[in-house]
Amino acid sequence: MGDRSPPRQVQVHHQQQRPSYLQEPTWKLTGGRHTDQQHQGPSASKILAVVTLVPVGGTLLGLSGLTLAATLFGLAVSTPVFLLFSPVIVPAAVAICLAIAAFMTSGVFGLTALSSLSWVYIRRATGTVPEQMDMAKRRMQEMAGYVGQKTKEAGQEIQSRAQEGRRSTTEQRT
Repeated sequence: MGDRSPPRQVQVHHQQQRPSYLQEPTWKLTGGRHTDQQHQGPSASKILAVVTLVPVGGTLLGLSGLTLAATLFGLAVSTPVFLLFSPVIVPAAVAICLAIAAFMTSGVFGLTALSSLSWVYIRRATGTVPEQMDMAKRRMQEMAGYVGQKTKEAGQEIQSRAQEGRRSTTEQRT
C-alpha cells in the first residue's frame, strides 16, 4: 500500500472552434459596409441612446421612489382617519356596492327582455316554433330512411359480390 505512486493530473487542451458568425467576412457583419478594422467601438447612435436613456431612466426611477414615499405617507395619515370613521364608511361602501349591483342587474334584465321580445318577433315572422320542429323532425326521419335504404343497398351489393367471388374461386378449383 505504501508503494503506490501519487495520482497524476492529465491536462487536456481543447482547440476552441470559432462560432460561425465570427468566421463570416467582416462586410457581412457590418451590414454591407467594408471595414478594415477587426473590432469597432460602439456607434454614435448607441452612445446617443445611452446618454439619452440613462437620465430618463434615472428620472423615472426617482419619480417612482417619490410616488412610493407619498403613498406610504398617505397611508400612514389616512389609516387613523379610516379607523375613526369606519362605522360610517363601511355601511356607505356596502350601500354603494349594492346600488351598483342593482343598476347592473336591472340592465341585464332589460337586455334579456329585449332579446326575448326580438326572438318572439322573429319567430312570429318566420313561423311558429312547433311547425318548425315538426318540419325538422320530418327532415330527420326522411334522412334516416334514406341512409337506411342506402346502407341496405350497399350491404346487398357487398353480399352479391362476395357470392360471385366464391363462385369464381370454386369454378377455378374444378
